[in-house]
Amino acid sequence: MCGIVGIVSTQPVNQQVYDALLLLQHRGQDSTGIATANGQTIHMAKEKGQVREAYRTRDMRSLLGNVGLGHVRYATKGDAKNEQEAQPFYVNAPYGIVLVHNGNLTNTRELTAELFNVDRRHLNTSSDTELLVNVLANELQAQVTGADLDPDQVFNAITRVHERVEGSYAAIALIAGHGLLAFRDPYGIRPLVLGRRGTGMVGADWVVASESLVLESAGYEVVRDVAPGEAIYISPSGEMTSRQCAPNPRLIPCSFEYVYLARPDSVMNGISVYEARLRLGDRLAETIMTYAPLGDIDVVMPIPDSSRPAAMQVAQKLGVPYREGFYKNRYVGRTFIMPGQEQRKRSVKQKLNALGSEFRGKNILIVDDSIVRGTTSKEIVLMAREAGANKVTFTSAAPPVRYPHVYGINMPTRHELVAHGRKIPEIATELGADHLIFQEVDDMEAAIIEGSEVTQLEMSCFTGDYVTGNVTPEYLRWVEDNQLS
Repeated sequence: MCGIVGIVSTQPVNQQVYDALLLLQHRGQDSTGIATANGQTIHMAKEKGQVREAYRTRDMRSLLGNVGLGHVRYATKGDAKNEQEAQPFYVNAPYGIVLVHNGNLTNTRELTAELFNVDRRHLNTSSDTELLVNVLANELQAQVTGADLDPDQVFNAITRVHERVEGSYAAIALIAGHGLLAFRDPYGIRPLVLGRRGTGMVGADWVVASESLVLESAGYEVVRDVAPGEAIYISPSGEMTSRQCAPNPRLIPCSFEYVYLARPDSVMNGISVYEARLRLGDRLAETIMTYAPLGDIDVVMPIPDSSRPAAMQVAQKLGVPYREGFYKNRYVGRTFIMPGQEQRKRSVKQKLNALGSEFRGKNILIVDDSIVRGTTSKEIVLMAREAGANKVTFTSAAPPVRYPHVYGINMPTRHELVAHGRKIPEIATELGADHLIFQEVDDMEAAIIEGSEVTQLEMSCFTGDYVTGNVTPEYLRWVEDNQLS
């Protein structure tokens, strides 16, 4: 999972991209990068770490131009510690293309061989984003017949990209001297939202970003989501054109965006993240009433921050007091997206502190958004007991994560997942909880898509069903072997 943004503006774009990346920081903390174009010249700055730490005044001054893009990353492919893996990625022909990408490609082995043996293109990293920008460059080169570049050529190239590339990808590319290109995979797994500021289709400011909060914060009107398989091309003067470039697109967005990843004040694919989490709480409360003796629950507590809406609804439905017993250090990153298990474990107690007066002698029902590796959950249960809790019932607003996620979330191996191969009582024992209750898969899907035009979610980490249809057991073994090596 990463955060991406692209802007075409009537004003210098460097500060605008920087401000957008600050709002997307929750989507990745490993590295960040910004690229801008001033005529034919591309300027780029990228660094490991978070946005506020990465850029200096000299970097911002060098990022000239009114067209730009940016990226925040947490590694799902490639080496998180290698600066060369940081996005954006650049190729110099045709024209000069720089690209950022959110997602994971699932046919990297085949693409790597094709690029080397057929396209004669060199790759310098293990990043699938470098693969993607080279595939785009190769297909664009095949369309170019002269110095000019027209939208039809761009869209024809994206059609070929869809034919060659498999997996999940929301991508934004800057083409030197020609403008900004944004496109989304034919399933719309990863989000991408289009916004406009100003009047008219020409001369307006345009933005594409992973989440709608970027648009709203900067005064953009949310125009719509980029459709699955669609490409959007915006000239430096602000002229926007679009085309559907995939033959059979289907909108099947990632369920984990709504469970955990996205900020609650975003709307993606017509679904409010906050309202989806409220509905997840309503559904979870019904399951809790079925499986847990309510006399054993004195208070309901969230794990801040993403589980708060669900926890509030659980408390209301159960008629049990809602309490804030865990307090968060805002200066520690999200433990789920930290790159190593030891770092995650060490960060839990740095991140959270338990208020003893809310725990002492009470039967506590803890609501979390999800349980992935179990590292955080286990530490939280221990903290509750050390703070004096009598009994601890742990609940998850998402179902058990039993399968690897290969579409851009860092869950690539089964051995990491606490629910893989375990029944729920066994997971409860592993976490140290007295009771453990998960959301049902059907309830999660129904809660998220209620009232929207979305009819299906990508839920492979819960069900083992991979919507792109090309994820085989052999591929999953290969991913796991490479992750462990």
